[in-house]
Amino acid sequence: MKQKSIVLVTVDCLRADHVGFMGYERPTTPFLDSLAGESFVVPAAIVAGAPTYYSFPAILASRYPLALGRDVLGLGPDEPTLASTLRQAGYATASFGAANPYISARFGYEHGFDTFRDFLEDQPAPLSEEKGNAANGNGWASRVNRRLQKTRPALGPLGIVYDELYFEYCQRVTPVADSLDALRRFPASDVIVDHACTWLASVGDAPFFLWLHLMDPHSPYYPKDAALRLMGQAPVTPYRARYLNSYWNRSDLGPRRFARHRDEVVALYDAGVRWVDVQMARLMETLRASSRWDSCIFAFTADHGEEFLDHGGRYHPPSRLMEELIHVPLLLRVPGSAKKDVAKSPFCMVHLAPTLLDAAQLPVPTTFEGRSHWEQLRQGARFDGVAISECVAGCTNPFRPEHRMGPRVLSVRESRFKLVLQFDPGAADLYDLDADPGERAPDRKSVGSGK
Repeated sequence: MKQKSIVLVTVDCLRADHVGFMGYERPTTPFLDSLAGESFVVPAAIVAGAPTYYSFPAILASRYPLALGRDVLGLGPDEPTLASTLRQAGYATASFGAANPYISARFGYEHGFDTFRDFLEDQPAPLSEEKGNAANGNGWASRVNRRLQKTRPALGPLGIVYDELYFEYCQRVTPVADSLDALRRFPASDVIVDHACTWLASVGDAPFFLWLHLMDPHSPYYPKDAALRLMGQAPVTPYRARYLNSYWNRSDLGPRRFARHRDEVVALYDAGVRWVDVQMARLMETLRASSRWDSCIFAFTADHGEEFLDHGGRYHPPSRLMEELIHVPLLLRVPGSAKKDVAKSPFCMVHLAPTLLDAAQLPVPTTFEGRSHWEQLRQGARFDGVAISECVAGCTNPFRPEHRMGPRVLSVRESRFKLVLQFDPGAADLYDLDADPGERAPDRKSVGSGK
């Protein structure tokens, strides 16, 4: 029997409730929705850590992010991974990632890949989006603004008016790019899929493992014009898109002020998801044209979600482990296996790599902390145990070791209840996800502090 190949697609910042096959009403994923009809769709896939640098050790190495201590960011030297296991089994292996620095060769992610391209060398310095980007000029207006910024604390309530006027001024005097493509910080998914298709044409009949990491829904949100049209949205000018991203990135506003532009920002995000879906259809057609699709396991998931004021926040800071950040889509297509309804019990992403290996009928390394759930998927049975997620609160710059020494945050989730432990200050929040799916009213207890 022909050995099954494996394609793993991970999408940065893709929350579960923004894809159609998970119930989203907007048309973000029509191709993947159609593919879901012949695939296993996991209702409660939970990342083992968030954000990216705490998520991928589980996805690729089946290891909880802090299991090797806080000194190791990414994968350990020669740590067995999904890629290294498949290469040892005779697979051709390749990775193409859209310039996310946290899953680069610097952090060990090239281990096990014959071809590894992270596109970091191709990224131009983006135009600044910060509200103070015009303050660096030498004109009279810039000099006046710099003086006003120094006296800002003494302005009292008038400071809010100054902040707003200064933001609007900066937007108007900063040069505007001529397209959304020129503003985009990361290569779009069509670029990544182009390289993947070229590589696929080179591997012949050998079984292969292909990992793609796509950044289209990641901030700053600059989708392709074609994706906006497919979503039925009006064109967005480069000026308006930059304005929305700059406004969303401000540090001087609270949730109420951000809410005025939330829907427009979400629309940009959703268009990024739609472009990923378009490229997944193109990748599938490439595999089908080469007669590889029918012997290819296809897994589609995300490293974490994204917050849009759900709990007053934006983006995906490593401070909380709420559902919008840890609940991700997981679609698994295995040729020759009949689709079954998947249990709603949580599937921790530490189990993904062993599940993929088992589905491909390959042995699972004994060093993996997760275990295969392939049989449970095939039988429609519940997954045993709970899903554990963890991060280090406030670790916004993991390149600095001292930022990784903050208090730990731990989430323990089962089908109905979820316990979130904050180690400094010591607190335990218990959520009933059936009665309180938005996690608004925790039962809070104080516990001993620690790290």
